[in-house]
Amino acid sequence: MRHEPVLLVIAHGSRDPRHAATVHALVRRVRSLRPGLRVETGFLDFNIPSVQGVLESLAAEGVRDVVALPLLLTRAFHAKADIPAVLREAPRRLRIRQADVLGPSPLLLAALERRLYEAGLTPADKSSTGVVLASAGSTDPEAIAVIADIAREWRHTGWCAVRPAFASASLPRTEDAVRELRALGCERVAVAPYVLAPGFLPDRIARGAAEADVLADVLGPAPEVARVLLERYDGARVPRLTAVGA
Repeated sequence: MRHEPVLLVIAHGSRDPRHAATVHALVRRVRSLRPGLRVETGFLDFNIPSVQGVLESLAAEGVRDVVALPLLLTRAFHAKADIPAVLREAPRRLRIRQADVLGPSPLLLAALERRLYEAGLTPADKSSTGVVLASAGSTDPEAIAVIADIAREWRHTGWCAVRPAFASASLPRTEDAVRELRALGCERVAVAPYVLAPGFLPDRIARGAAEADVLADVLGPAPEVARVLLERYDGARVPRLTAVGA
């Protein structure tokens, strides 16, 4: 009998308990969408179980194939460096494939709009509303460029304007982007956090949205996010992809 690879969702972890709670809620959503698929969660820091601990447990059970999925929206340092480093330390019996990060994806844009509508906007508001696409930020130029590209793409779906902003490492900050959209003449300004779970940087985004009319929730366990996880899993379990630790 052929078994599907185990899906290991790798989250960063946080001292903020809301972070792990949100990650677990998202994983429960993934399991509900694909009953029978084994989905495990490991954290790089702060929370348990650790990624290494989960991998050792899987190997001890006799599991052979694992798809490691970084719970990240952009391909920056964690996806390029520290996650591969952790996976290289996995038990040798495991065949591990690292999936792509979640973004960009049209499903994530749909999740962003879902959160904005849940916060009070309607599709009829789009043409008069400017949106700040507020991400955590990164020192990686590739990650910053991706956020800018997403903002440009999202603008073409009917919003008055869309501006990227960053909670750390890069500029502009959320509050500056809010003021820019006001100056452009948008009737209302909304802030859409392009982050997966609550924590220190999302809280900074929220503070920067003080002068906005609408602040959406984090993406969290939105059904569209869960579908992206399964898309990335399906793409990575194809044998032609390079395995880590094979």
